[in-house]
Amino acid sequence: MHRLLIFLVVVAAAASAALLGGASRENRGGGAAATPRIAAALEAGLPAGTASELVRDLQERLRADASSTRDWVLLGLGYEQLARETGDVAFYKKAGAALRRARELDRRDPTAVVALGSLALSQHRFRRALALGLHAQFLAPAEARSYGVVGDALIELGRYNAALGAFRRMLDLKPTSSAYARWSYARELVGERAGAERWMRLARDAAVGQREPYAWAAVQLGNLHWGSGRVKAAELQYRLALTVLPGYVYALDGLARVAAAGGDLETALALEEKAADTIPLPQFVAQLGDLYRTSGRGREAREQYATVGAIERLQRASGVATDLEAAAFRADHGWPSVALARRAHAARPSIEGDDVLAWTLARAGRCDEAAHWSGRVLRLGTRDALKFFHRAWIEDCLGNRPQARIWAGRALRLNPHFSLLWTDAARRLAA
Repeated sequence: MHRLLIFLVVVAAAASAALLGGASRENRGGGAAATPRIAAALEAGLPAGTASELVRDLQERLRADASSTRDWVLLGLGYEQLARETGDVAFYKKAGAALRRARELDRRDPTAVVALGSLALSQHRFRRALALGLHAQFLAPAEARSYGVVGDALIELGRYNAALGAFRRMLDLKPTSSAYARWSYARELVGERAGAERWMRLARDAAVGQREPYAWAAVQLGNLHWGSGRVKAAELQYRLALTVLPGYVYALDGLARVAAAGGDLETALALEEKAADTIPLPQFVAQLGDLYRTSGRGREAREQYATVGAIERLQRASGVATDLEAAAFRADHGWPSVALARRAHAARPSIEGDDVLAWTLARAGRCDEAAHWSGRVLRLGTRDALKFFHRAWIEDCLGNRPQARIWAGRALRLNPHFSLLWTDAARRLAA
């Protein structure tokens, strides 16, 4: 699940390049066109620290002339980039205000509509993202960028056939790095892991010269290797990402998992601490807590878990929907909330929503109910060790010991290091 969430947030950066592909065209909103430096930097993928400079430049331009639709769109995208770089989701509100101003200036500008769709994805507001993406398609049906927004939203709403159709259309219209990445995820969903790796390699190679998109795709390729239990291949991609973008937090997080898999918890802690200190995303802080817990440092683990809750509250206050992630975290750490998981599933009726609801019910001791949702989780043929383990746990809870052994064995054969918290439990179930 974490891989898809990272995909939805970070692919928005790559999508910015597609959004701004027409930066040299006539400005529909009047006023001067965006400066080439601003447009080029946003298209190329911003190195850390650049977005703040570009946002300042745009603010100055808009103070002098507030009539430029293009500049308001660029400012909104700049704020989105700042949210990604800093982890400060308060920038999403500023992004929304800038993009809504762009729409007020030109209701038919598809770039503003797609940018708002990208923002809705980042905030996990998938029905809104779908509506905006479909409107952008109406405004510019031959533009590839809106199909990515539509497909991403449909994935989270569990409408997989339509989502794959949107991704395929995006790929046919404009085979870019972000289109390749989406098709890679489509292959992963249906269990074609080799195909997913091939398409993600294309996404990475298509982003040569664009630092953040290249590093992001390298990390995603590493995650695919990791999910198949190929630790060394994963490590190679994480290190490649760091050579392109030193300090890249998603690569540090991946290397922390590699170090933990090798039993080097000290190195894993140092890497995860650096990632969480740089951008305190909940997945980094939770993983840091799990590393402390595995190292026998219970007090530090509890501190990190409390921090996860604080971050989630800040995210909700800034318009980010966090129910699914919060429900999964609570189920994993011993305080499952069935009401929260049901609310999350209603908003995101996908295989991820099915999995979180099934796992939460199981952890709450309601295994008969969990079995129904667990039966839906793998309906696409997805090969995911954590989902296999959840199925094993539920089968064991129901007293189906042979089935529990089969599913736990599948999880471990696919990825023997799939979870700091649950690998040992899988080994016990597989024995």
